[in-house]
Amino acid sequence: MRLMAEKWIEEYTIQSVDADFRGDCRWSSLLSILQRAADRHVEALGISREEMIERGMGWMLITLELDMGRMPRDMETVHVETWSRGSKGALWHRDYRIKNADGEKLGEARSVWALVDIHKRKILRPSMFPYEVPIGKESVGELPNKAVLAEGVQLAEAYTYKVRYSGIDVNGHLNNARYADLCFDVLDEQELQEGKVTGFKITYHNEARLGDTMLLSRSAEENSRVYVQGTSPDGINFFEAAIVREP
Repeated sequence: MRLMAEKWIEEYTIQSVDADFRGDCRWSSLLSILQRAADRHVEALGISREEMIERGMGWMLITLELDMGRMPRDMETVHVETWSRGSKGALWHRDYRIKNADGEKLGEARSVWALVDIHKRKILRPSMFPYEVPIGKESVGELPNKAVLAEGVQLAEAYTYKVRYSGIDVNGHLNNARYADLCFDVLDEQELQEGKVTGFKITYHNEARLGDTMLLSRSAEENSRVYVQGTSPDGINFFEAAIVREP
C-alpha cells in the first residue's frame, strides 16, 4: 500500500490564454488549475491515470463551490493547496486554498467527488479504492451540498450550445472546466463590465458528449446570484450553477 502526502501544493503562473478581457484569470481556467492539483495529488499515491483506467476506475466531480476574495491576474503565480477530507457515504470530499506567491489568500474551494466504474458508469464504494488516502486536518468550511438552484427561481432560455471538438476531453465528454465558460456566457456586456464575481458553484448531473445540444437558461440576478442551468432539448439536466456577484 502506497501513501501520499496529506497536502499537495501546485504552483502555476497565469498565462495570457488563461486571462479574460480584464486581465483576470477566467473561472474556467481556475477550475482547470484546481483539477490539475487534485490529479497530481492522487498521482502522488503512485497510481497513474493509465493505471486507474486499467483498473476500470475514474474520478467524477459532482459539486464544486468556489469563493474568491480576488481572482489572480495575468502573469501572477498562484499556489494551490489541496487535501482530502475523506469520504462520507459513497462520496469523497476535497478542499482547496488558493494563495499568491507572497502567501496572500485569494480564495478557497470545497468539492465533492465520486469514484466510478468507467465502463458501467456507476459509483463505487470508497473501500474499492486500493490505496490509503490520508485525511487533511484542515477545513475551509462545511461540506457542500448538491443543491444549487434556489426554490422558486425563474429561468429564461439564454442561448443554445452544441458540444464540439473544442469542448471534449480525453474521456469523450464536455470538460468540467468548460462549463464555467458556458455559465459566464449568459451574462451580458453590462454585467461583465460592472461589479465583481466573488463565487461560483456548480453541480454536474449528467455528462454531455460530442454532438449533444445544450439549452442554457438563466435567472435574473437574485440575492446577488445569477442561476444557470443546462438541459437537453428533451429535458435531461446536465448541470446547475450559480454565479455569485458582489452585492
